[in-house]
Amino acid sequence: MPTSTTRSHSAARLRVIAATALIALGLASCGTGQSAPASSSSTSATHNVEHARGTAAVPGAPKRVVVLEPVQLDTAVALGVTPVGAAVASNVKGVPAYLGEAAAAIESVGTVPEPSLEKIAALHPDLILGTESRHSALYKQLSDIAPTVFMASQADPWQDNVVLVGNALNQEAKAKELLGTYKDRCTSIASKFKVDGVTAQLVRPRDESVLSLYGPTSFAGSTLECTGLSIPDRDWEKSISVDISPERILEAKADYVFVTTTDVNDPGTIPAPIRDNAASFPEVKLVDTSYWVSGVGPLGGNAVLDDIERILQDAQ
Repeated sequence: MPTSTTRSHSAARLRVIAATALIALGLASCGTGQSAPASSSSTSATHNVEHARGTAAVPGAPKRVVVLEPVQLDTAVALGVTPVGAAVASNVKGVPAYLGEAAAAIESVGTVPEPSLEKIAALHPDLILGTESRHSALYKQLSDIAPTVFMASQADPWQDNVVLVGNALNQEAKAKELLGTYKDRCTSIASKFKVDGVTAQLVRPRDESVLSLYGPTSFAGSTLECTGLSIPDRDWEKSISVDISPERILEAKADYVFVTTTDVNDPGTIPAPIRDNAASFPEVKLVDTSYWVSGVGPLGGNAVLDDIERILQDAQ
């Protein structure tokens, strides 16, 4: 008959065996295959977001967000949410540097016109933000990966899209606060420099044969006008911009002409038609494409305001 000491040793061995089995089971579940990162959608309440495709139930505090538009990227970072992935604009190499330290932590998932479903899925997002006008055909596949919210169009008033992104991230009030700060700064610049009647035009060289002029409803155009500058009247053809040929360059005349470039320190990036008509363009200013065109959102807006304020200050 077993003694009490024998029974005690047997019980101890059983406890050790059981504990070892549990550890081995845990290691096996973690060590075989690549497990998905923890998703906030499984641990936080959801909230409903009305968007271009209806209503989506999204995590109350999304942690792994993928964005497919510049305004979504900018706004998310401004709200303190660094996306795990972002589609990048075709005219920008990688994630724009103006976003600061956050840029280095964001993986590219293709370009804005052609995001990669494979790269998006590999990041195990808990929320995807896209655009109906550009990504409509991908909505079902994106929704199969994670809850997906679509803006109607990238051409919509950008401030409305900022609010939608804020809603999707459950930070609508903060998004509206950021816009309020931006508008207050516009008012301050307009009051400081008294630019009533002063005209400004944003020109984006596409190639040697096409230049785009940006209108009042564009991101940068609306920022110019919110500081009190005026974009010359023309038929904007119900668009945020119109294209002109080099022969029509005088249509871009204004008191200030802002030209987008990837190198603001290289005057050689000023288009030849403007250089050849220097008398008609006395104030040409090179500005960074990455935020004047692609940096739509509160952070990009303030970066554009930095440039405008500096340029107006230098002119005094």
